[in-house]
Amino acid sequence: MMMHVPPVIFDEIQYASELFSYIKIQVDDRNETGMYYLAGSQQFNMMQHVSESLAGRIGILHMLGLSIRERNADVFDEPFLPSLEYLQKRNPAKQTSIQDLWQMIYDGGFPSVVTGRTLAEDYYRSYVKTYIERDVRALTQIGDELQFLQFISVIASRTGQQLNYRDIARDTGISEPTVKKWLSVLVATGLVYLLRPYSTNVEKRVVKTPKVYFLDTGLAIWLTKWPTPETVAQGAMAGAFFETFVISEIYKSWINAGKEPPIYYYRDKDQKEIDLLLEVGGTLYPIEIKKTATPKKSDISAFSMLKRTHGRDIGSGAVVCPCDKLGILDTNVFTVPVFYI
Repeated sequence: MMMHVPPVIFDEIQYASELFSYIKIQVDDRNETGMYYLAGSQQFNMMQHVSESLAGRIGILHMLGLSIRERNADVFDEPFLPSLEYLQKRNPAKQTSIQDLWQMIYDGGFPSVVTGRTLAEDYYRSYVKTYIERDVRALTQIGDELQFLQFISVIASRTGQQLNYRDIARDTGISEPTVKKWLSVLVATGLVYLLRPYSTNVEKRVVKTPKVYFLDTGLAIWLTKWPTPETVAQGAMAGAFFETFVISEIYKSWINAGKEPPIYYYRDKDQKEIDLLLEVGGTLYPIEIKKTATPKKSDISAFSMLKRTHGRDIGSGAVVCPCDKLGILDTNVFTVPVFYI
C-alpha cells in the first residue's frame, strides 16, 4: 500500500480482501477524499467487505450498461425530465437513426458488445454462465442451473409486463415462493428493475403490482432468441423491447447523475395506464412510450387521469418515440426523440 501514492485504483478488489483493513487505516489517518477507487465485478463479496470495513467512508456508484449518451460521446449530464427547460437545454451530440436505434436495442449496453470486440451471442452465453456460477450462487442455492436459466428467459419474455408470480411459476415449473426468491436475486444483481405503481393521493383504485424490466435489452433479446435487429424491430416483442430500452435509458440518466430515479407507472382498475411518471418536487410528469414515429393524441388520453391526484402539480408530458426531431403533440405535451434522453 505504501508503495503507491494516492490516488490509486484497485480493480477486482474482491480478490484482495486483505486490503480493506489497510485502506481503512489510510483513509482514517489522512481524512481525504478521492484517495482510493475500488472496482469489482462481484458486487456481493465486495460490498460485504465495504460494509464491514469502510462503512461511512466510501461513496458507492453502480455501473450500468453504456447509455445512448455514452455511446454518442455526449457530455450532457442532467437526468431526463420532459420539461420545457430540460428540452431547451438538451442539444444531443448525435442524432440516432431508426436503424442505429434498433441496433442499439439489439446489442444492449455491455462494452464488449457495443465496441464489437465480442459477438453478442458469444458474450451473452458466457456472461449468463458466469453470472449463474458466481453471483447467483453467492446469494441463493439453485439445484438446477438449466431451470434457473429457463427462469431468467421467462422473465426476459415478460419485460415490460406486470408481475404475475402464478404465471411465472406455471411456465417455469417452480413454486411461487421460489419465483419470488429468484426474482429478488435478479433485482439485487442489477439484471432487472421493478417499476413501482404510483398510488399516492389518487382518487381511483389503482393497481399495486410492479412491472418488471430488464436493464439490458441485449441480454433480454439473447435470452428470448431473436437473431437480428431486423427481426426484433418487426417481431411480436418489438413494443416491449422498445419500451424496456427507453425505461432503462431514463433510469440510467438518473443513476449516472448520482440520483435515485423518481419513476413510477400508473394503471387503474379501468385499465387506464401511463407508461412512466416522474415525480420531481411535488410535480408529476407523465410519459408515454411508443415505437411509432407518428404518435396520436389518443395515445395520451390517460394523462387526464392525473387530475384525480391530490397535492401534486401536473407538469408537461411527453411521448418518447423514434421520431427525428422534437415536436408538440398537444397542449404541454411534447414528442421527444429517444436520443434526447
